[in-house]
Amino acid sequence: MLNKDIEKKLNDQLNCEFYSSYLYMSMAIHFDHYNFKGFSNWMKQQAQEELTHADKIYSYLNAQGAKIELLEIGKPKNHWESALEVFKDALNHEKHVTKNIHELTNMAIDTKDHPTNIFLQEFVTEQVEEESSLEEIIQKLKLIKDNINGLYCMDRALGARTH
Repeated sequence: MLNKDIEKKLNDQLNCEFYSSYLYMSMAIHFDHYNFKGFSNWMKQQAQEELTHADKIYSYLNAQGAKIELLEIGKPKNHWESALEVFKDALNHEKHVTKNIHELTNMAIDTKDHPTNIFLQEFVTEQVEEESSLEEIIQKLKLIKDNINGLYCMDRALGARTH
């Protein structure tokens, strides 16, 4: 049986993952509007990954006999001034998710909930990868600035993402 505070926090994280997917889809739509299909592809892949995270949390809660509660998902931002701004917003969002995962992990450690702690380690590792990937893209976009050839090359590179 899960600690009630951990159960609530995992439900909150489940909903956060759904919101993350919604946010990344909004970013994909933004890029599609400007015909940046590669940037859009990257965001769609990211949205799908967030749904996978939600499914893992759902399955864990279900296996623990917890009550699963879906909450309202807020409307995400839907317009940005540049690709750099989009990716900076994505990084800020991932930092928020990282904070949530760390809080959850600390709760599991504090309550000696070893199964939940072990379950969350994949998410801890995943967040390091998420932030690193976004930082790399942001650094490249800072170098490119508004150079159309650079944006074209970046669009092609991001279009190659398959998962």
